Amino acid sequence: MAKVPVQFTLNGEEKAEFVESGATLLKVLRHKLGDTSPKGGCHQGACGACSVIIDGELKLSCLTLAETCEGAAVETTAGLAADGVMHPLQRAFVDEFAAQCGFCTPGMIMAAKALLDQTPNPTREDVVEAISGNICRCTGYEPIIRAVLTAARANSQNAA
Repeated sequence: MAKVPVQFTLNGEEKAEFVESGATLLKVLRHKLGDTSPKGGCHQGACGACSVIIDGELKLSCLTLAETCEGAAVETTAGLAADGVMHPLQRAFVDEFAAQCGFCTPGMIMAAKALLDQTPNPTREDVVEAISGNICRCTGYEPIIRAVLTAARANSQNAA
């Protein structure tokens, strides 16, 4: 298969790779760049475990061709912590026991981050809608919803 060059920013760091034409962003992130935070769940766009933010928009990396990310800014959960300090969403997921097996957690956090980036003070209904593309088999969703609302409150208190 032909290789094509692709350059993009991953969690604030410039990346340039030759990738197989037709390779998914998920495959490139995990196998070429070593960012294993997006999880390969269904590989069909149904579970949300591979969710990333591309140029401010939540996307499924299992359905996104890497070559379409040319010049884009890609964010994954691996880039959220700064100087060893968890991002408020990560901290809230821990504090609210929103991660049990943890498989859905990276995708859930990215869906929540995309929401909070656009809607800093969401309602419960906003959170439910934002995470609706992500499947969790363990938590029953309530701890996740609480974690997102907790992070939103923490962000608004820090902004004040």
